Amino acid sequence: MTTAQTAQLRIETHGEVPPWAIGVAKEKVMSALSTAAEPVLSARMMLAMAPDPAIARPVIAQATVDMNGQVIRAQAAGRTAREAIGHLGTRLRVRLGRAARNWAAVRGTTRAGEHGEWRQRSVHEHRPPYFPRTEEQRLVFRRASYSAGPQPVEGAVDELDLLDYDFHLFTERSTGADCVLSRVPGGYRLTRGRPELAGQASPLPEHVTASTLPVPTLSVAAAAERLGVTEEPFVFFVDAASGHGSVLYHRYDGHYGQLVPAGDQA
Repeated sequence: MTTAQTAQLRIETHGEVPPWAIGVAKEKVMSALSTAAEPVLSARMMLAMAPDPAIARPVIAQATVDMNGQVIRAQAAGRTAREAIGHLGTRLRVRLGRAARNWAAVRGTTRAGEHGEWRQRSVHEHRPPYFPRTEEQRLVFRRASYSAGPQPVEGAVDELDLLDYDFHLFTERSTGADCVLSRVPGGYRLTRGRPELAGQASPLPEHVTASTLPVPTLSVAAAAERLGVTEEPFVFFVDAASGHGSVLYHRYDGHYGQLVPAGDQA
């Protein structure tokens, strides 16, 4: 891994990323950051080149921006470094623009989203395939959810879009349940770690449906085994060790990531 430092942007590279790509990445991301509606407190970017020629889009570009305390994330994959960087720049501009509208709505300078406006959100691209590793090679990397406290489902939808994730772990304000929000055709699916609390929940937005299936209680090892034999991108389960909802998912580098509620990092 190498690291390049600029005044506002930290760039990391993994694999055989061509040197010229760092300059192009800096130009694209800094250009997008210039459109931010609030001060950018920090920004980092990652460029990774997968060594396996069988991967259709081997270059992954990711950017994470702290815009005055609001975390914004974008990512893209491409057949070449230039393609991935170009897609990333476009997606980052879209998310910064959406964040600007959110800031304005909170401050009362523009109307909040109208009925049905969620349909105008950018279409989520198909995720690049993760690097192939054997089960024996895969490690589990643990991190906390970005949601620092309980929030309504609509707020979780906004975070899911701004962070550019396929799923988002959060605590539902009305029930106190650990939940995962994921993308499905036509909207979003909400899965509660304790579905029996659905009767205490606030009404869901019209584009969100709730799963009624039970969530299994598993060890992390059992969740990894389940994830390894299914075609699903992630497994939502109640961690047998902590009693909290958790998500185990495939990382781009072929390892597993475990997402846990904020404050549950022991």
